[in-house]
Amino acid sequence: MMKFFTLTLFLLLFNFSTYGQTSLVLEGTVVDKNGAAVNNVQVEILNTAFSTRSDYDGKFRFLEVPYGRYVLTAKKSGFTTTFKSFQFNSETEEIRLVIESDLKRLETVVVTAQKREENIQDIPLSITSLSAGNVEQSQIRNVNDFTAISPNLYASDPGDRRTVTSIRGIVTTSYDPAIATYIDGVNQYNLDTYITQLFDIERIEVLRGPQGTLYGRNAMGGVINIITKKPENETAVFGEASVGNYKQQRHMAGIRTPLGKKFFLGAAGLYEERNGFYTNDYTGSSYDDQFNFSGNYYLKYLFSSTWDATINFKHFTAENKGAFPLNMGIEAAFEDPYILNQNEISTMKDNTFNTSLVIDHKGKNVNFSSQTAYQQNYRYYETPIDADFSPLDALSIINNYGKDWNTVKVATQEFKFSSTKGPWRDLDWTAGTYMFYQESPVKQATHFGEDAASIGSEQTNYSLINTTESTGKGIAFFGQLNYQVTNKIGVIAGLRYDHEYRKQSVLGEYQLDSDNEPQFEYQSDSTATASFNAFSPKLGLTYDLSEENLIFLTYSRGFRAGGLTPLSTDPSQPPLFVFQPEFSNNYEIGTKNSFWENRLLVNATLFFTDVKDVQVPTLVLPDGVIITRNTGSLTSKGCEIEVRALLTRGLELSYDLGFTDASYKSLLIAQDGNEANLQENNQIYTPEVTSMFALQYNLDFGPGDKWNFITRAEWKYLGEQYFDLANNLRQEPYNLYNGNIGVSYQDMKLMVWGRNIFDKKYVSYGYDFGAVHLGNPATYGATLSFKI
Repeated sequence: MMKFFTLTLFLLLFNFSTYGQTSLVLEGTVVDKNGAAVNNVQVEILNTAFSTRSDYDGKFRFLEVPYGRYVLTAKKSGFTTTFKSFQFNSETEEIRLVIESDLKRLETVVVTAQKREENIQDIPLSITSLSAGNVEQSQIRNVNDFTAISPNLYASDPGDRRTVTSIRGIVTTSYDPAIATYIDGVNQYNLDTYITQLFDIERIEVLRGPQGTLYGRNAMGGVINIITKKPENETAVFGEASVGNYKQQRHMAGIRTPLGKKFFLGAAGLYEERNGFYTNDYTGSSYDDQFNFSGNYYLKYLFSSTWDATINFKHFTAENKGAFPLNMGIEAAFEDPYILNQNEISTMKDNTFNTSLVIDHKGKNVNFSSQTAYQQNYRYYETPIDADFSPLDALSIINNYGKDWNTVKVATQEFKFSSTKGPWRDLDWTAGTYMFYQESPVKQATHFGEDAASIGSEQTNYSLINTTESTGKGIAFFGQLNYQVTNKIGVIAGLRYDHEYRKQSVLGEYQLDSDNEPQFEYQSDSTATASFNAFSPKLGLTYDLSEENLIFLTYSRGFRAGGLTPLSTDPSQPPLFVFQPEFSNNYEIGTKNSFWENRLLVNATLFFTDVKDVQVPTLVLPDGVIITRNTGSLTSKGCEIEVRALLTRGLELSYDLGFTDASYKSLLIAQDGNEANLQENNQIYTPEVTSMFALQYNLDFGPGDKWNFITRAEWKYLGEQYFDLANNLRQEPYNLYNGNIGVSYQDMKLMVWGRNIFDKKYVSYGYDFGAVHLGNPATYGATLSFKI
């Protein structure tokens, strides 16, 4: 089956590369609503290399365009993006593109969710897209701010700057995510290696439901695509400066510019710092003080009009003076909010480096892309970090053993081919292969101090040192076809095959504080390997009621990679145990609708997901390691509604609503020395309801309308949710309110903003052993930004 499918795709590829006639010229005119010509409009044919700008008379022209069916876009600042589908042949007349003020119509969005450029309303997917303006107005500064920006999406910081994400009840609960994150097309392999800070953003795409066919491993709950702004053909210098309470500072600056006719440079840097939200009674000072510096750099080279290469470097350096600000129990957290009492004061240092090389070819009938990427993260605690979360010298974690340890390295390679809207106008396809190699050497000690007897230890002042060396590699082949059977009916067919290999070695040693070397091995050096295979199919039907109304029905299979469980001092747990991949079957029916010349958008989806062999992670203390087992089955069902409406000129309403009922059909875990089946318990990190209502108003005023007033108000509602499998840690429903108000003159803007304005106290993350982390308190400040 797999060989036949792959062979068919590549035969299609070669057929497309050699088929089709060529016309001399495709030309048209860009006008406004009144019929007046509009110059300097960027006109592109999606998924091709054809791009130009309209001249003084609004004219544009493309040479040597093959006959076929295409989608044209027209973009200019101050106007909404215009799309036009057309059939190009020898009888095609001049094309007329009408663009309108962005205060009179909703913005139309181009996304790359299916690894090709498309209008978001034409894609048979449950997807939300946020533009650069949305990100700025909502004050989304890192991935932990994503909660409720898309229906049934929840994101939280467990206390160490990582992000735990849930979509539709499918939850990231270990370092292998269940929600795949891509930044500028690069798969962020695990929670260690990707950079959560957001700046210089072009757009954010949230794909809900399994995306295994095109995205593969660990996309079982969905995919988050983060796209930053690329170098442009015009020079732009930009920056911002923000200050706020808790001594917040956020400063960003960058440049995008051509370097001659073939080279293009883009560079942006971000510096952030703030005092901690928590106070440590033990020291009488703030806890969780943070600062970080990030950079994002591009160099693009045009080999020709159809070939280009882009090198990208990203880095992130951070210090957190007091990671894991936790309280033991919800009652204690609410009784003294943001107050803790810990004797071990450490600084967590985080150093991440990502780089990629992308080579793109936009052909007349076939597009090709090669992406080579490397990711590295080195994270450690300068001194032991408190693990009993109290003033006792009982438990602490040590992992500062030099750069040879706790440095994760990942290399990935993807080759992708896709069709243009070429001679076979009714068929789109994408095919390719993806490979990865990963190394993760981890050395960590659990230290039992002077007060270790208080937690049941018979000895004091010693350490249990766990050493784990892991490698993984894999390869995948994928393809997807979208075929328009009739003018109304389309079909979707996709398949992906993944093969992975894991190898892991573990060693457990005992060492007294008075000794320089370990005394003995409580677990001898052991090595194990495991291999996994997975098929991820996708099938779907689409029905076009009209050009503005779409219905889709899809089935997709999700896949989360298996692995080897790490070392535990618990003698009942084998040192290396294989846990199998987790699979899901997802069914959804949805509709996408545009009304009144794109002044009202209404999208809705019903979904049902059935998950087998659920990977249940358990944090084992005092080791501080996660033991994973396939011990559950889960169902998740619900609905999603997205509404966008332009109520009047400049006044926009948006409303996202998600409902999820996710519970376990079976869930076997160890409890009080016995095995308990927690069937019918609710899934963790899954609010029953996510809702966001927002009103935004824009007004141009002053001579030449060079001044702009903007204000936005947001109301988020999160339903009941749980943080532990036994459903003892419960957060009741709560509301959050965010807002801003600002004024701009040309490309300079001053904005005053606030998040969680009414200072709601709520738990955003919790651990099975009872510790909880509160969501951020009220924060407010001002931002000055410019672009020249």
